[in-house]
Amino acid sequence: MSTAPHVPRPARRAGTTLVVIAKEPVPGRVKTRLTPPYTPRQAAALAEAALRDTLDCVAALPAARRVLALDGAPGPWLPPGFTVVPQCAGGLDERLAAVFGACTGPTLLVGMDTPQITPDLLAPALAPDAWTHHDAWFGPAEDGGFWALGLADPDPALLRGVPMSRADTGARQYERLTAAGLRVGRLPALSDVDTAADADQVAAQAPWTAFAARHAAYAVPAPGRAAAARRESNR
Repeated sequence: MSTAPHVPRPARRAGTTLVVIAKEPVPGRVKTRLTPPYTPRQAAALAEAALRDTLDCVAALPAARRVLALDGAPGPWLPPGFTVVPQCAGGLDERLAAVFGACTGPTLLVGMDTPQITPDLLAPALAPDAWTHHDAWFGPAEDGGFWALGLADPDPALLRGVPMSRADTGARQYERLTAAGLRVGRLPALSDVDTAADADQVAAQAPWTAFAARHAAYAVPAPGRAAAARRESNR
């Protein structure tokens, strides 16, 4: 049986709790689908850049509090102002459910795989009237998952049992929300970074990001990527 992370429950207050769910960017443990053409070390560096961008965006947003639900240990990439809590054991649905279950009041969660997020993209879910006409907010991912989920009443039952990491994950999660009678607001669909093609696309869409800068540092024409990866792995 999984154990929910210990998140101190503050008194209910105005505003939204913002949560980033992430994995420590350790080579061989993150973004493994980027390898090849990237080496494990390069993939981890791209993951760290994406995480930095995500945390910086969340740090700039108005929030009741900011939480990093982390698998691993925090590093120098963590800005001030976040409460760090460990993820529980279990599948992703259990880990997401535990994070929401430990929060009080309106909560908006984003992942670490969309470094192109901006305050403007999240603004509808954080507006003063964001929860007046909506009980939930949903940001679909172009691969069929989702990159953002907000709940006015963070009930973990809304996530447990939803099949994750599938082409229909987003549709199944959205159906779970609507079947519960929730009024769901939609955020824009975004590409998350799973493959090298995703990395190319996101870096091109968001050239101002740390992710794009790191991607440019590793930029190699497609035919030469395998050779570059071999050179990197032999260092």
